[in-house]
Order: sequence, then structure tokens, then C-alpha cells
Amino acid sequence: MSSPQASRLGIGIVGAGRVGPVLGRALAGAGHAITGISAVSEESRERAEAMLPGVPILEVQEIVRRSELVLLAIPGSELPGLVSGLAKLGAWQPGQLVIHTAPEHGTAVFAEAQGVIPIALHPGMVFTGTSLDLARLNGATVAVTAPAVVQPIGQALVVEMGAEPVIVAESDRGAYAEAVTVASAAARLAAADAIKTLQELGIARAERIVGGAVHAAIDEEVGRYSGDPGLGA
Repeated sequence: MSSPQASRLGIGIVGAGRVGPVLGRALAGAGHAITGISAVSEESRERAEAMLPGVPILEVQEIVRRSELVLLAIPGSELPGLVSGLAKLGAWQPGQLVIHTAPEHGTAVFAEAQGVIPIALHPGMVFTGTSLDLARLNGATVAVTAPAVVQPIGQALVVEMGAEPVIVAESDRGAYAEAVTVASAAARLAAADAIKTLQELGIARAERIVGGAVHAAIDEEVGRYSGDPGLGA
């Protein structure tokens, strides 16, 4: 299969949560054709229609049949079962690009999908599932895990979405996921506790006060490691 830099791909999206439609919109903006998206709940259908107007909502197996690249934007806990189930149905196609967005999995989760070209991409950002995410995606970091010969394809797709690719080894994927999850959870918990305390004191706009303090603290700490003179000064 030729590089996505040289040809446009027919991309199918499995999962219309907060991540799939946004990445689909970004890839469509890069010139790729979205062949279909799966959506179960009314909320997910509305999100898919808002972010990808005109794209048909299809069953998962039909999306796989139609697509050169399949993007699995579903929770990591559901990923092994879906990959295995589609393999048993003979749905996967040799040479088909298959990408998932779960932080805890590398490409080993695609072991039963014989013949596919596996890539794991995890954007390091929090999604709202709206067009606001497109601006946030621009310049965000995306963890790329793939066999060495496939890494350039994953990196090219990330760049096309406006983000910055960073290679994460298959063996490091678990530790990577834990670090990202712990950091996110700790920041959320600290912010929630601080906002609650200020609100109980009757202080107005507690969320803005805490938000500013948290952002400043995180920027300073990140700046210590990034080498960015604008951070951590």
C-alpha cells in the first residue's frame, strides 16, 4: 500500500464517542474520504452527523468492508473483543491499515487480525467531541506505536491531522498509559478539591481562580523538561 502522503485513503471510523468523529473530521480535512462511521446511541449519532455531515452511519462489518483504513476509536476494554470478533467473521482485509486510539494497547492487540497493517495512535489531549477539539489537536502530541516499517505511515497521518507524532515502543505502552492516566486523574482531583474549598468559602468564580493556578503550575513544571524558555521561567 502506498504512503498516505502519496494517495488519499478511504477511512472508516468505528466509534462515535468524543474521539472518533474529531479525528475523522481532521483526516477529512486533509483530503481523505470518510467511508462511514458506526454509532449506537442517539447522542453518538447526533455527534457523528454534526462532525461528519453526509457520512453514512453503518454497521461495523460494513465499515471494515468499505475501508482502506479502519480507525477504532473505542474504549481499550472493548478493543480485544472487537478485533477478535471481526477476525472470526473474516472481515479484516490483507494490507488494510487498522488504527486504534486506546492508550493502554500497542499493536499486539491486532494479533488475530492477520494481514492487516497495525498502528496505535493516542492523542495526548482531552476531547469534547466538538469542533473545538480541532484547534486543540493542532500542535497536540500523539503517541505512535507501530512496527518500524509502518511508523512513517502513522507519523504522516498524525502530521496530516495537524499534530506532532512521538514514537512509543510496544514494550513501553503500558507504562506510558499509566503515566498519562495518573497525571490526568491527579490534575482533575486537585482542581476539583480546590474549587470545592473556594466555593464553600463563598469565593466567586472559584473555577477560574483554580483553573488559572493549575494551568500556570502545569506550564511551569512542563517547562522544566521541555526546554521552552516561555515555560518554567
